[in-house]
Amino acid sequence: MFIGKYEMNMDAKRRLPMPAKMREELGKTVIVTRGLDQCLFVYTQTAWVEFSEKLNRLPMSQASARNFARLLLSGAVEVDLDVLGRALVPEYLADHAGLKKQAVVIGAGGRIEIWDKTRWDSYQMSGMEQMGENATDLKEFGI
Repeated sequence: MFIGKYEMNMDAKRRLPMPAKMREELGKTVIVTRGLDQCLFVYTQTAWVEFSEKLNRLPMSQASARNFARLLLSGAVEVDLDVLGRALVPEYLADHAGLKKQAVVIGAGGRIEIWDKTRWDSYQMSGMEQMGENATDLKEFGI
């Protein structure tokens, strides 16, 4: 399970180091795709297979399901981590997340999320303000 928050710098070639504490669990090849809230999602190969199978079970007759699956699957790319544990972020994904130099890599349970630092700071600020409301909304899930 991925946890924690790490501030990293992406170089001019769009190589972003993955935190050392996450590298062993990630393996040598990861799947990077568009994420929600203008971030990127990073999955291990095993987690990606499980997630993509869930996407494939969504009802094709439902437009929102088709659109959701299309955007996640069409944006996905296999990325090999180099010997320094860096992932080369494709330009279209860097643009989606607004990544320039400063990034935040967060553990989100079964996946990693990559955020532009400025966007993360803003998101985190508003998220902290709504944390109590969100907890109330999740009561039905036993949280």
